Order: sequence, then C-alpha cells, then structure tokens
Amino acid sequence: MLKVWAMMVLGTSLAVAQAPPPDLATAPPPEITKRCWDLLNDALQDKNPDVRKDAAESLSLVPVNRKTLQQLNSMLNDRDVAVRVAVVTTVAEFKDKRAVPLLKKALADPVPEVDFAAAKALYQLHDPEGEKFLLEVIDGESKASSSYLSKEERNTVHMLHTPDKLVMFAAIQAVGFVPVPGVGFGISSAHGILSNPGASARASALLLIAHSRDPALEEAVKSALSAKEWSERAAAAHVVATHPFPALGQKLLPLLDDKKSAVRLRAAAAYIRLRYPSPGPRAPSPHSRALESSESH
Repeated sequence: MLKVWAMMVLGTSLAVAQAPPPDLATAPPPEITKRCWDLLNDALQDKNPDVRKDAAESLSLVPVNRKTLQQLNSMLNDRDVAVRVAVVTTVAEFKDKRAVPLLKKALADPVPEVDFAAAKALYQLHDPEGEKFLLEVIDGESKASSSYLSKEERNTVHMLHTPDKLVMFAAIQAVGFVPVPGVGFGISSAHGILSNPGASARASALLLIAHSRDPALEEAVKSALSAKEWSERAAAAHVVATHPFPALGQKLLPLLDDKKSAVRLRAAAAYIRLRYPSPGPRAPSPHSRALESSESH
C-alpha cells in the first residue's frame, strides 16, 4: 500500500513539474505586462554582459518612470563598457529632466564613448555642464578628447564600408532630435541591432522604414515577427513598438520565450510600450493608469 501511495505522489509531482506555463494568449494584460517587466529586470542582473546590454537597449522602447531611471542609474556602474554606453544612449533618448543626474554621473566615466555621449545628451537638455564639456573637447582640454575622436574616426571608416548601416545611422540620429519628453524613439534599440555583425539587410530595412504609413508595412512586420533570422524578429518587435502597431501586440507574446535575448527583451519592452499612453492629451486606459501608478512608486 505504501508503495502504491509513493508511486501516486511521484506521478503527481511529475505531472506538476511538466505542467506547461500559463497560456499568454489567454492571460490578462496586467499579468503579461508583469512578465515583461520581470524579463527586463532579470536581464539587467544577468551575468552575461551581452544580455545586460540588450536589456539597456530595450529600455529605450519603454516610457520613462522613476523605477526605470533607478535601474539605469545602477547600470552606470556596470563593469562592461558596452553596457554603460547602451545605458547612456537610452537615457539620452528620454529627453527628461529627471535623467540629468544620471547623465552627470556618466559624465565622470573614464571611458570616452560614455562621457561624450552623456555630454551630448546634457547639451540637448540645455544643461550647462554638457556645453562646458563639449567646449573642452573642441579646445582640446579634455583628457578624453583625443581618444574619443580616434574611436569615432574608426567607427566612421567602418560604417562607410557598410552603406546600409550608414544610412540607417543617419536616419535614426535625425529622428533623435525630435523632442518627445519621456518617450524615446528606440535609437538605442535600433543601434544595438544594427551594430551586431549578424544583423540582416532585411532587419536594417525594417528599421529604416519603421514610420512608413504604407499599409504593406504591417504585413511585412507581421511576417518578420516569425522570421528565422533573430535580427529580423528583433527589428519587427522594435517597429511594433515605435510605429506603433497595437494590433500586433498579441503577436509579440511568443517572442517572450525567444532564445535570443535581443528578441525577447525588445518584445517585452514593446508590449509594455503599447500598454502605456502616448505623449499628448489622449487619456490613458484604466489598465495603463493602474500599471503606471504601481510602477512609479
């Protein structure tokens, strides 16, 4: 009898262990949003710097709040330079006065790519410290100036040999000057995809025409969400968020389990962005208001 009971307990345990995760297609939006935030939060603490970098880039798709800024602030101490650069690029996009203390912190970073990016962002926010730093670079008084400029020259030469990335870089930099406080255009996210040598030409094209009003774009994005190439899936998730394509929100759910962190984190950020109200007079939905209230405290 004891043996039979033990077998029943074992069978029950196995059944529980093998139970599939909740079906995201039928889960309520707040539950899915929590899962998305959990994915991003876990990635920010990941041991792999590439995953942390993906998380920092993906946060450029999420409307800024106090919690987001606190997370990014802690990442300015990351030991990986690429992660810190991604953090500053993301923070700069928000064009939000609350980001000034973070940018001033980054201004003291010993790595030129980090402090110069912070100075540019501070200048765009009309902070005098940004202008002062840039003037020092021009005058050659900044210790980091020569190292930064040589690094920039190397990057420019490399991009001249990859025309599709050069065109895309120019496009997203131009978009970056449009003032939309609190919500970025995902420049950090786009740059993260394009700077990867494995990114496909189709991914670059998707990002380049991300704001096209051609009806064919939605079908192209829908197709790319299930593409074999990770960069195309990542780019499609990016476009769903920034276009935006709220009707494709449910199509993001399978990507929350994607093996590539660059894909699943952008999908998570895109879903969150679709749940937030856009800047302007439009009133937020009850779900969005409750979410923003719970996450800003």
